[in-house]
Amino acid sequence: LFQCLAACPTLPISTSMSSLSVPPPQCLLQPFTVPHRYLFGPGPSNVPPRISTAGAQPMLGHLHAETIEIMDHIKSGIQYAFQTQNRMTLAVSGPGHAAMECAIFNTVESGESVLIAVHGIWGERAAEMAERIGAKVNTIVTSAGSYYTNDEIEQALAKYKPVLFFLTHGESSTGVLHPIDGIGELCHKYDCLFLVDSVAALGGAPIYMDKQGIDILYTGSQKVLNAPPGTAPISFSERACHKIFNRKTKPVSYFLDLSWLANYWGCDGKPVRSYHHTGPITGLYSLRESLAILAETGLENSWKQHKDVAEYFHMGLEKMGLKLFVQDKKARLPTVTTIVAPPGYEWREITGYIMKNHNIEISGGLGPSLGMVLRVGLMGCNSTKAHVDMILQALADALKHCHKSKV
Repeated sequence: LFQCLAACPTLPISTSMSSLSVPPPQCLLQPFTVPHRYLFGPGPSNVPPRISTAGAQPMLGHLHAETIEIMDHIKSGIQYAFQTQNRMTLAVSGPGHAAMECAIFNTVESGESVLIAVHGIWGERAAEMAERIGAKVNTIVTSAGSYYTNDEIEQALAKYKPVLFFLTHGESSTGVLHPIDGIGELCHKYDCLFLVDSVAALGGAPIYMDKQGIDILYTGSQKVLNAPPGTAPISFSERACHKIFNRKTKPVSYFLDLSWLANYWGCDGKPVRSYHHTGPITGLYSLRESLAILAETGLENSWKQHKDVAEYFHMGLEKMGLKLFVQDKKARLPTVTTIVAPPGYEWREITGYIMKNHNIEISGGLGPSLGMVLRVGLMGCNSTKAHVDMILQALADALKHCHKSKV
């Protein structure tokens, strides 16, 4: 219509007779240029050109044969990244929070006991989600920067007899990489499903879903995988599926109901996929490409890269006189480093100065670490020693120019 009107000078566009009470917003009538920034916070991470190009390919229908083929590629890529042969492997349409809700909403019914390990904000979030659906939520809580022994976990399993135990593998709010070995066996000993959040660690630290007895594992697309936010890989073991598909009640969420998602992703063995929702098609292009890069790189090479770069970063910080928040070196998350907030400085001034003068994003604490730490994320393509040198230079500059009060 507007093209026709523009082509006909004898038919001017009139606003005086318009029935609209809200005019076109002026901000949308001007172009907007997104600046380039170095995203060295806890996520999202920078998207490399190869993944951006993949996401810019032509739109397909959500059930076209090519889209289904892409979805099948994604399932294979997730199985590799998770080190699992689970048939029930897919990507939730949404961020990591959507995968967290998908895991909890499908496995837990109202009145059932769950056990949540809270050693940062993600345990707090999981506990709230379980509480909202009427579960009996039990928690074990440790101080920020710490983790649990297997003995402590077993004592809680024996005490609360939960149907589900939640643990964060890479706690991005505190910088802790939690040990996983042996916990799956303990959960199964007490007839409990083992749910692991590996949003901040997947691809950057070793995890073996099948070997470690993990029943449900999920991650996000925007961390080590370097894809845009909006897709969340997740996988369910046969034990988890048995509980889910023998529920007495339907899951509280239609959108996250695994019986629908299983069919949509071709995980249920049925010959035809039914319409459930319109998935983020271009996001799937990006996710497929990110998983292809991980497969080409190799998991073990990716783990080593993140470990080596993190150790290089930690040495540089210590040479500057800065302290690492996580004392146990083995428990330091290689993808997100937590630095003790420099005494006498306002952390917001430091992060603001670095953003303004170096075009680099780093973050303050979150949840239990708020006000205590600075957080620096080096994930996927961002995990390089050259980027470490940039960050160390920016930190040194900030500490030189930001106001320091007497401690």
